[in-house]
Amino acid sequence: MCEAFVGSWKLVSSENFEEYMKEVGVGFATRKMAGMAKPSTTISIEGDVITIKSESTFKNTELSFKLGQEFDEITADDRKVKSVITLDGGELVQVQKWDGKSTTIKRKVVDGKLVVECVMKGVTSTRVYEKA
Repeated sequence: MCEAFVGSWKLVSSENFEEYMKEVGVGFATRKMAGMAKPSTTISIEGDVITIKSESTFKNTELSFKLGQEFDEITADDRKVKSVITLDGGELVQVQKWDGKSTTIKRKVVDGKLVVECVMKGVTSTRVYEKA
């Protein structure tokens, strides 16, 4: 089921990302830098381990995880969070928790595009990637 996510993806559109980052608590300068970045994402699977690499002029990050198992993550804005990623109805659903807060990041493939929806409280950002 996760095979649809495998490949290299390039950001082509981003809606409301700065508002989402503000809600998460990302500082002004970091929001401006991250908002201008056009990251590429590579998703691979080896056995039961999924790896998501994100690369941009701003910051590179890499997550390796098993579905349903909590792991420690340091986010691109240097938050230390506990994450768990599950597969739900064809979506990779990531929940990050830190300091009594929580955000959800949903990744799904729609019409051959990778759609990433980030939700924090009432703020939603939608970022769309195409195969690179």
